[in-house]
Formats: sequence, C-alpha cells, structure tokens
Amino acid sequence: MADRARVAFVLGGGGGPLGAHEVGMLRALLDRAIVPDLVLGTSVGAINGVATAADPTAAGAERLVEAWSDIDRSRIFDGSVVRRLATLARSRTHLHGKESLRMLLGELLPVTRIEDLAVPFQCVAASIERASEHWFADGPIVEAVLASAAVPGLLPPVRIGGEHFIDGGIVNSIPLSRAIALGADQIHVLHVGRLDRPLEPPRSPWEVALVAFEIARRHRFVDELATVPEGIDVHVLLTGQRDPPRFTDRSQFRYRSAPDVRERIARAREASLGYLAEHGLGHAS
Repeated sequence: MADRARVAFVLGGGGGPLGAHEVGMLRALLDRAIVPDLVLGTSVGAINGVATAADPTAAGAERLVEAWSDIDRSRIFDGSVVRRLATLARSRTHLHGKESLRMLLGELLPVTRIEDLAVPFQCVAASIERASEHWFADGPIVEAVLASAAVPGLLPPVRIGGEHFIDGGIVNSIPLSRAIALGADQIHVLHVGRLDRPLEPPRSPWEVALVAFEIARRHRFVDELATVPEGIDVHVLLTGQRDPPRFTDRSQFRYRSAPDVRERIARAREASLGYLAEHGLGHAS
C-alpha cells in the first residue's frame, strides 16, 4: 500500500481582519478529517498557522475562532489616537507596540519553541539587512511569528540574532513553493481572499499603494501555481465571498475592528466544505 500523501497547509498573509477567512478554511479541513503533516505561514497566516500546528484538532480550531471573534477586545492594536500618535512620534516608524500580540500568542500556544509544536511549522519574514526572505523552522516561537507579522508602519521590526525582520508578505505572501520543496504531495492553500478578482488601475491616491501591494502579493503565487510539478495536488480553498471586495470598500482594510468576523469564518467554512466534498477530499468526521 502506498504511503499517504504528505499534507501541507499553506496559510498566506495580507488583509488584516480578512485573515478570519483562513480560520473558516481550517475548520472545514478539520471537519473533513484532513490533518496537516506540515504547516507554513506568512504574516497573519503565521498566527493562524502556528495555532493550528500547536493543536490541529477541532477544539484547537474553535479556540482560534474565539480568539478572532474577540479581536476587538484582545487589544492587539490598542491605544487611543493620542497614544498611537505618541508611539509614532517616539518610534518614527510604527503606530503600535508588539507586546499585546506577544501576550495573545503566549495565551494561544502551549509550548515556547517551534520544534516542540505538535506538527512541524515554519514561518517566513523579510530580513531588512539581507533584503531577502528568511524561514524560521526552530527556536523561540513567539519572536518568529512576531517577525513574520510585523506589518511595516503598524508594528516595529523584530530583532533576532543581530538582524531586523518585517512582515513576510513582502517577500513570500503565499509560500506554495516552500511546501513543494519540503516534500508535500497534497497542499491546501488558505488565504485571505481577493485572489479571484482581476486588478484594476487605481482611481484615488490611497488606492495606489493597495494596488501595488496586491501585485507584489499575488504575482509570485500565480507563477508558482502555474508551474506546480506533476503529481502534486494543490487545492486553493474558498472564502465564500459572493462578490469579491473592491478597493473602494475601505471596511476590508480596517485592522483594528472586525465586526463581521464570525460571518467571514462561517462563509469560508461552508464554501470550503463544499469544495472539499466536491473533490472527494477527506471525509465527514
């Protein structure tokens, strides 16, 4: 009997509260008894991914649902306007400190080192000094995830081993090729959305940066998806969005408030369950 395909969950970055879609996708995978042998994450995907690697069960996914549903009270991006401006004036580079996110990760994770997680996990960050991607596969978990999720302008760079790291989405937003290189045969891509809508030229000054970021976020993944080697199955799960969001809808980019988190999770779970069933993946648990 042939060995079971090595299953990888690849969790992409970007989108702030849109990261809740990944939680719905995780619920769907676990509902179908699909458990990862490897978890890779970028930025918000590193946060969702490390929680999954720590506890790849329905109970673990439910704790992640509760954490996301409580995002307004978790105070990751805490502080009044005055405090945020004071932080910016003092740092000159970012609006928020990283201590609230550090505390949240400490509450979610039962171990402190990557190699002690229940499932092998890696996350990517961008090295400032080397201008390149860096993968964390062992060592302290929290610092690695903080580095992967250090959104420029919002959170400070993270110093590890004499280098400074920022958000991994800058260099590898959806690390499909990493999963392939590590030997995965069945890869499930969990993402924040917006992959299914062609981009349009910006029509206002604030859209310029968003369109540029989307091009940077998508192009590598699109190229990698088109060149997946034969024999490797890649499944891009669904957000359940009926109409892909437009850049003119600024609510999707609010990073401090997420009033419809449970709705996003439920839609992505339902849509991804349908996809998995249609493709004969897993089984009802």
